[in-house]
Amino acid sequence: MATLAPLPADAALLGEAPPSPAGPLAPEDRRAVALPPAIPLPRALQTLRFSVRQIEFVFRWRRELGETFRFRGMLDDEVITITSHPDHVKSLFTAKPDDAPSLTGESPLRPIVGPNSVLTAIGPRHMRQRKLLLPPFHGEAVARYAQMIAEAADREIDTWPLHEPIDLASRMQAITLDVIMAGIFGVEGLPAKGTPERSLRDTIRWAVGLSVRPEAQLFELININREEAAGPLKRLLAHLDKQIYAVIDHRREAGDAAERADILSLLLQATDEEGTPLTDRELRDELLTLVLAGHETTANSLAWAFERLVRTPAAYDRLRDVARSGDAAFADDDGWIEATIHETMRSRPVIPIIGRRVQKPWQFGEFVLPAGSSVLMSILLLHHREDVYPDPFAFRPERFLGVKPGTYTWIPFGGGIRRCLGATLAMAEQRVVLRAIARRTDLVAVDPAPEKARHRNVTMIPAHGARVAVTARRAG
Repeated sequence: MATLAPLPADAALLGEAPPSPAGPLAPEDRRAVALPPAIPLPRALQTLRFSVRQIEFVFRWRRELGETFRFRGMLDDEVITITSHPDHVKSLFTAKPDDAPSLTGESPLRPIVGPNSVLTAIGPRHMRQRKLLLPPFHGEAVARYAQMIAEAADREIDTWPLHEPIDLASRMQAITLDVIMAGIFGVEGLPAKGTPERSLRDTIRWAVGLSVRPEAQLFELININREEAAGPLKRLLAHLDKQIYAVIDHRREAGDAAERADILSLLLQATDEEGTPLTDRELRDELLTLVLAGHETTANSLAWAFERLVRTPAAYDRLRDVARSGDAAFADDDGWIEATIHETMRSRPVIPIIGRRVQKPWQFGEFVLPAGSSVLMSILLLHHREDVYPDPFAFRPERFLGVKPGTYTWIPFGGGIRRCLGATLAMAEQRVVLRAIARRTDLVAVDPAPEKARHRNVTMIPAHGARVAVTARRAG
């Protein structure tokens, strides 16, 4: 069995950042506003670099200005603060919802998923939809998916060519899309040809494929601060909407929602306080959000895992040893699979930044922001704090062995009342798929140099899709 060199004693456990006072100020507190240092670049250039090269942007300005700094957008006068201190994160995650509402209502995804989804809704509407959708993503519901996930992984692995480059991101999407389609529409396995669900699945794969093309970043810039899609994105969504509305119409005509347990059936039966059911547009926004957010982020996290593993031989060898030992298909006796997932999501969080708007004067360490300020918590910067994660740029799953990730220092799923609904399902998928790939295949990197991270819309993805070659494949 492969072994890893032990970490030095001072790096064996997760560290702790020095305290930094944070939170809303009481009305009687008359401390004057003290803004963090500002990025000394023209506003247009700040917007462009944040939108297109966010990763380099935030690391550079943390290095030059400190852990809390601000920049200005191009289209309005708002001052936006970026922070990466755990105490600041805690103050926002534990705040009353009205004191620090989410910024997802203004997300770059709004032109795509619309204003009615659990992602873009805020306040009472968000809580109502969250409560409705929580059961299918937790507990027994997720446990029932384990075998289906394993079968989807085996079907996909069987198609991989030997000794030829493949990009894992798209291969993982095939697995996670089947899983999320089962949860949302109740269709297990590949939907039958000619069905509305199959047409929708094929269209989603086509649309996601287009989104990684270089020109897609231009489309994103065109849609900054828009509530409705414009340009090529509008035409793409029109085609996608046609398939979604066909699925909704087909299910309404079937009239069997009360007999089913999938998410679409739950939504078709849901009503507001006055007994009014959801409109087709509301259903469309919710379904599109769940399909896109529910499969692509998990797929990219899996792709990042193997992008890191094939360049970290000792960690990869240990994963294969664990996956190939014993008969328990879903066991992880020493916690190595779980630790690998935690370390992947620490080092390569697919969602690199999340935000809140403070409705009261708010203290962040030595700084005080005025009410109405937008605050972005950089997950990427937080996860690469050396005082919390010694040697933060190294891929070391062992740092999470026997150590539970911190609530305010490991936040790939966000936190507070906005923590990702699908976190439990995403973790379950990663456990099963990581084990299946490690058990059945030997992978090597096509290029020994690490793949750079590429910023796309609100996600951080492998620049080349995590390209690997399969040198051996075992029977399922």
